[in-house]
Amino acid sequence: MGPRPRTGVYPGTFDPPTIAHIHIARRAIDRLALDRIDFVISTTTLGKDDARLTPVDQRIRALEALGQGDRSFAARATDASLLADIAEGYDVLVLGADKWHQVLDPEWYGGIAARDDAIARLPVVALAPRPPFALPGEDPSADPPAGVEIVVLDIDPVHHEVSATAVRAGRDEWRARP
Repeated sequence: MGPRPRTGVYPGTFDPPTIAHIHIARRAIDRLALDRIDFVISTTTLGKDDARLTPVDQRIRALEALGQGDRSFAARATDASLLADIAEGYDVLVLGADKWHQVLDPEWYGGIAARDDAIARLPVVALAPRPPFALPGEDPSADPPAGVEIVVLDIDPVHHEVSATAVRAGRDEWRARP
């Protein structure tokens, strides 16, 4: 048996998957020498109205279609909601800088101590820049608690403004296609 594959987890709603999601995943695979990225959708999302989202099974099928024939992409659902729980067992957690700011918000955890305990459980965090959100080192509000390793991904700026919300509103050229 060879070494254990290096895996990353990229949690999100992926409603729908965008060209930026795929670009970010590929950058993480290349930068962090990952064998696979799992796109993971929580069945109970924090801060979103699940009733307004496309059903999870349809979003999983869309992600699977994007990764068909590519062993470096997989898709699955989870009942976990907190990123620390979703990322358990992975080598890398892939996030946009906007999501990182949510991760740092103690309101999701019931306080700073609980937040710091959850964040301390994270694997390496690969952050995709998403202006205007600050990255660690640019603003103290974006800095992680001690001991959390952050890697900032080199993302083509053309992807900074791409969003699933904009795709749903008609920016179909941003939709990821198999």
